Amino acid sequence: MQSTGTRNPATTPTHCPYCALQCGMNLTPVEGGTVEVSERADFPVNRGALCGKGRTAAAVLAPGARLTSPLVRSGDGALVPAGWDEALDRIAGNLERTRARYGADALGVFGGGGLTNEKAYALGKFARVVLGTSQIDYNGRFCMSSAAAAGTRAFGLDRGLPFPLEDVPRTGCVILVGSNPAETMPPSLRYFTELRENGGTLIVVDPRRTRTAEQADLHLAPRPGTDLALALGILHLVVAEGRVDEAYVEERTSGWEEARAAAMAHWPEHVERITGVSVPELREAVRLFCAPEAAMVLTARGPEQQAKGTDTVGAWINLCLATGRAGRPLSGYGCLTGQGNGQGGREHGQKADQLPGYRKLTDPAARRHVAGVWGVDPDSLPGPGRSAYELLDALGTDVRSLLVMGSNPVVSAPRAAHVEERLRSLDFLAVCDVVLSETAELADVVLPVTQWAEETGTTTSLEGRVLLRRRAITPPDGVRGDLEVLHGLAGRLGVEKGFPTDPEEVFEELRRASAGGPADYSGIDYRRLAEENGVFWPCPAPTGGDDTRNPTAPHPGTPRLFLDRFATDDGRARFVPVAHRPSAEEPDDEYPVLLTTGRVVSQYQSGAQTRRVAELNAAAPGPFVELHPRLAARLGAAEGDPLAVVSRRGRAVAPARITTGIRPDTVFMPFHWPGEGRANTLTNPALDPTSRMPEFKVCAVRVETVTS
Repeated sequence: MQSTGTRNPATTPTHCPYCALQCGMNLTPVEGGTVEVSERADFPVNRGALCGKGRTAAAVLAPGARLTSPLVRSGDGALVPAGWDEALDRIAGNLERTRARYGADALGVFGGGGLTNEKAYALGKFARVVLGTSQIDYNGRFCMSSAAAAGTRAFGLDRGLPFPLEDVPRTGCVILVGSNPAETMPPSLRYFTELRENGGTLIVVDPRRTRTAEQADLHLAPRPGTDLALALGILHLVVAEGRVDEAYVEERTSGWEEARAAAMAHWPEHVERITGVSVPELREAVRLFCAPEAAMVLTARGPEQQAKGTDTVGAWINLCLATGRAGRPLSGYGCLTGQGNGQGGREHGQKADQLPGYRKLTDPAARRHVAGVWGVDPDSLPGPGRSAYELLDALGTDVRSLLVMGSNPVVSAPRAAHVEERLRSLDFLAVCDVVLSETAELADVVLPVTQWAEETGTTTSLEGRVLLRRRAITPPDGVRGDLEVLHGLAGRLGVEKGFPTDPEEVFEELRRASAGGPADYSGIDYRRLAEENGVFWPCPAPTGGDDTRNPTAPHPGTPRLFLDRFATDDGRARFVPVAHRPSAEEPDDEYPVLLTTGRVVSQYQSGAQTRRVAELNAAAPGPFVELHPRLAARLGAAEGDPLAVVSRRGRAVAPARITTGIRPDTVFMPFHWPGEGRANTLTNPALDPTSRMPEFKVCAVRVETVTS
């Protein structure tokens, strides 16, 4: 909880820098030059509760934990301190030389789901206006892109949760697919506890018996990669048992007959053979889900991080539509976004195919609108570029220089050893980060940038609630904000205007750029965010039609979507027929076991920040291989023994953790650590054809004991 610098004299209400709950917290200066994190009970999402990561977040403000000077690569290969002018000149000069020699698309930009809306917006604008490159994407592609694609396909609009979390305890049943909020976002677990206290039921779908699964009324443990078959099997039984809401389907949807036929090809006994979930368990899931008047399906990375993730989420959406559980009070499909600004980060332009306001880069009207705000010719804007993994895979060949802002792909990307090799092959790499991450260690220039308590900006939570993070402390000398970095680089590259350093000024431009788009923020400003504890998008500016009694009244925001109509041209939700197919890589004689990956409660994402907090490291000091006792017995492995997990892409070594809470055909590794225990050395970059999401959640491996 330490920090230094000039502090504001009063307690500052703000939000946690980690997951998409964006829990409210207070920061208060205390004697001795430290900042204390305390509960903020007025924020409705976490109601004062904080997990260990949130409580210790201020530890990363300490000078010993974070960067406080730019670093440049010296002649002998070492990273050495440098001044800001030297560092920015070196970046701008290298970008300009690369562009002159190879063209604009030889320049790449890789952003992050933890960047504020203002930074994400400015980064996308910088790539397209200053660099003129199409080669920009961000690590949020690895978060919930499959859910976004499926939601857009079905509903015409993607917002992680189309309703507030406060609705969860008031529904009748929740199917929670591939999510472990007890570890990934602990303050949210109370919503599921309250659901059961109110008489509702919780079904958890996960190949592991997690702390969340232990809370469930029914735990379904399918074989990894078979969530699609499971959803289709449940829908088959809904049809066979006469539980379809025919009136709803007729009135509010289209495409049912094709989707119904696809589901009927997945009869229960067939699904049992594919998934390992018994027919009685399937029937019980149908009973629990269909019995109450209202119900929800919530997905997370389990079903989404697959090469068929879009279709898998689509199958769960089909279940909601067939039973009339979407666009009705206390019902619907939702996605539990993972990264802190994973929702807002993909709405405002740092994604390869999107412009601000969640507009499509290929839409001529969208290009005209945004180009008008930016003061450029619409024809000057490049088209869509490569998705995140495809961009990383092209480094050193098609893409020769890369600017990374707020991401650590050396640890977080699939097939990470290959990605590390591609990063090393670049002509030039610049990284902006709070800490010297594993990716920053490879850079030619590293820029130390501010973090959440040292800057003001907005984020958008998993609910679609736009929030105001407030600056509580002045950053140390030698540290600048990302907006200042983009301003400095733009000027050096010949664009003197259009990149202000004041976040509120950037947000005002973002409002204009988003106006009329699917993610319309034009009716939101900093004052409203401060006074109202956040505003749900879409929130258009008053146009004279929002309230006929008071045409200039501000739009109230939209906590609940789709109650009157869906965001499609005809207002109907679309069924999409989908069918089960095998994972991109199935077990065989050489690689007979399935690997799945995920998070632990005391670390976050690539661990670049949390691994610098002593309390969190004490609770989760390193990687491990979780396996069933039967598999351990076959290997002759005991608790704590080093095990090698080997895939077609590489080898990782970590101690054994033996538990009956995992399937005997599956092993689990958390992905927060670099080095020999790096789980993403093993993972498969096979991509979903629609979302371009890699298949993090399932690949074939063999497990071996390690002898010294």
